[in-house]
Amino acid sequence: MPHAVKLRQEISTDIASTSHTVTLPASLQQAMTHMICARVHQEGDYETAIANLGLFRRDNPAPPCVCVVEPCIVLVTQGAKQMWIGGKAYPYDCSRILITSLDLPATSEVLAASPATPCVGLAMKLDLRILAELIAQGNLPPSRDRAVGAGAGIGDVTPMILDAFCRLVKLLDEPDSIPVLAPLIQREIHYRLLKSDQTARLRQIASVDSQGNRIAKAIEWLKHNYAQLLRVDDLAARAQMSSATFHHHFRQLTSMSPLQYQKWLRLNEAKRLMLNEHLDAASAAFKVGYESPSQFSREYSRLFGAPPKRDISELRQQAKAA
Repeated sequence: MPHAVKLRQEISTDIASTSHTVTLPASLQQAMTHMICARVHQEGDYETAIANLGLFRRDNPAPPCVCVVEPCIVLVTQGAKQMWIGGKAYPYDCSRILITSLDLPATSEVLAASPATPCVGLAMKLDLRILAELIAQGNLPPSRDRAVGAGAGIGDVTPMILDAFCRLVKLLDEPDSIPVLAPLIQREIHYRLLKSDQTARLRQIASVDSQGNRIAKAIEWLKHNYAQLLRVDDLAARAQMSSATFHHHFRQLTSMSPLQYQKWLRLNEAKRLMLNEHLDAASAAFKVGYESPSQFSREYSRLFGAPPKRDISELRQQAKAA
């Protein structure tokens, strides 16, 4: 669509115009890109021997695709990507990182990539327990922003964060050292993030008494009970919040209502059941909590752009071609 193309061009221009705000050691970025490309020769997402650390590679620009984003930090060392959450774009590249503090429904888009200069980087899951421990130690500057905001944000890549990630990736060449050194470096990365421009976003989720932490616990409950009938009042009570306050902060953090979030969980689990466990659409619909297959088909088509049977068939054909 012309409007979408124009918007992507504006975002790409914005990346180019702001990427100079943080001066980073080019040697570290080049070293990171070299290490990742040496391990990731084809497009895809790859787990590593280091817990909670994954690598990715994309060889061409790609339109938005539906995904789930866990609490994590995503670092691009070459190329550019952006995440769409609730209609808002979060562009990031070599100078800006994506930080998400909740499990969020999103779509991911590749803005800049080519076979010669692929878009490569890493994603590391955040450990909220480590964040809470570091906050409790009290050796961090106080956060001025106490308001609960969105569950995702874009932060600056600092030389300290880049150096820590570079040392973490280098450990993949020392498998015997991973059990001892990887947890120390990952703890350092959490500490660096809490001292970055994203500290308020992380504190609102990790602090035990915060509203963001209560929403995070409600989301965790939803992830394990999505097939049950949802009463928002009961979920609000579980989070020890009034229904109005709970609904407001839930939408602010996730860009969805609790019912919309439950629907999103159901549809994605149904897609997994059809694709990986070969269930038919009706069986998958009933298993995730739908009572009407026709309603399931309508809502599935609205989210994924095609009816269940056709969508799964196309995905399998793409997998065979790959």
